Order: sequence, then structure tokens, then C-alpha cells
Amino acid sequence: MCYDVEAGTRIALKYAKHRGDGPEVIGKLEEEIKRLQTFKPLYAQSGFAHPKLLVFTDDQPFTPQTFQWGLIPHWVRDQKTAATIMNQTLNARAETIFDKPSFRESARNRRCLIYLDAFYEHHHAGSKTYPFHISLKDGSPLAVAGLWDEWTDKETGEVLQTVSLITTEANELMAKIHNNPKLAGPRMPAILPRNTQDAWLVPCHSEDDQKKLLQLLKPLPADVLTCHTVQRLKGKQAPGNVPEAEEEFIYEELKGF
Repeated sequence: MCYDVEAGTRIALKYAKHRGDGPEVIGKLEEEIKRLQTFKPLYAQSGFAHPKLLVFTDDQPFTPQTFQWGLIPHWVRDQKTAATIMNQTLNARAETIFDKPSFRESARNRRCLIYLDAFYEHHHAGSKTYPFHISLKDGSPLAVAGLWDEWTDKETGEVLQTVSLITTEANELMAKIHNNPKLAGPRMPAILPRNTQDAWLVPCHSEDDQKKLLQLLKPLPADVLTCHTVQRLKGKQAPGNVPEAEEEFIYEELKGF
């Protein structure tokens, strides 16, 4: 789940206000975000295209950076393996981040906040799927718990900073939307309310620290989210990565959803 997102520099000030307090901090963050020229607006972008996402890391918690979506562990040896694993690490299940080889070192030492405007999820009805746009009712950015790592391509010397979004169990709204019968159960991004975001970035030294971190990865209450259906995100009818992709589109067969 959660392989399509919406994010963009067009809401730089909103991001800055959400991450910092005080006019000086907010002003500095706004300017730094605007200077991230590699951070292109995303209106409906698939994770399998590995776009760059806006992040705040545990080692630089108030410095906006852009990391590529799809975590490559630093121990990966070659380009072929890196390309394969990127498609397998777009998301990380909260329940296993301290156990899975691809994630456990990052879970202990390299955590981050990933800022999104919204995300997309598909609802299954009969033989068809319908994309939903999900965001916060108050218009705030979604601060999703994430993991990051830094990988050096030994063939070219290029250094890639990459990231995974953490998912958790779905709340009531997301359980209704994310009903893929092929999956073990509905999921949603581990969205952190503002009062727990800094706690996600604190150092982790013990099993007790790990337990405290896992307790933060709970489903956000359904009543703070809003959703609407949008045009197809894939196929010939999909509008592509343009503003129109996030606009509401009514499917008659889903009325009363």
C-alpha cells in the first residue's frame, strides 16, 4: 500500500510552520525548503518511479532535505541489487522494522519524518479498483515516520540518500478504503501527530527505547482525515503528475461509499 503520494514545494510555508516554532525558525525553514531545487512538485507520483521526498532526519531534525523513495541499505554491494531492493523497500511494516535486515539498522540509528500533502490508496469493488486521495482535514502536511540510509555506488562513486515510509494497521476509514483481498490486512502510513514527531527522532540505545518508538507507530484517528475519489492514477486515462490528478472525481457506482 501507499505507493502513490502528493507533495510539493508550493506549500513550503505550511511545511515550515508545521516543523518549527517562532518566526525566525519558520522563516529559515521556508527559505531552505525553497532552495531545494531538486524537490519537484508531486501531484500523483508512484513510488516505483523513486521520486525525491522532503525529509527531516534524526541527525539534522530541523534541516529540510530530499531523499529518494526506496531505501537502499548501505551494505548493498552493486547497482543491480540496489535497483531490485529499492522496489521492495518503499514501505516498511512497523511491526518488523527492528527485525528485517533491510530496515533494522536504520530503525535503530537513522529515522526521519517524511512530509507529504496527501497519499493515495486504492479501494477494491468487484473486479475494479478506485483511487482515493487522503489528507488531513485541517490542511496540515502529513508527517510520516520513516527510515533512511546512505548508499555509495562503488562503480561510480555516487552517494544516494534513500528512504522508506513506515506503515501501520489501518484505522476505520483506511480499513474501508484499503480492502485489497490479496493482502493480509489493511494498512496506512504511520502518520505522527505533532506532539510525537520529535520523539520519533530521539536516539535509540536499548530495547526499552525500541518499545517506546514502536508505541508511536499507531494508526491516526480516522476523524482527523478526509478523503475523496480521483481519476485513475494508472493507464491511458490517468492525467499524470499534474494538479488535476488530485481533484475529486465521482464514480457513480461508489456513491454512498
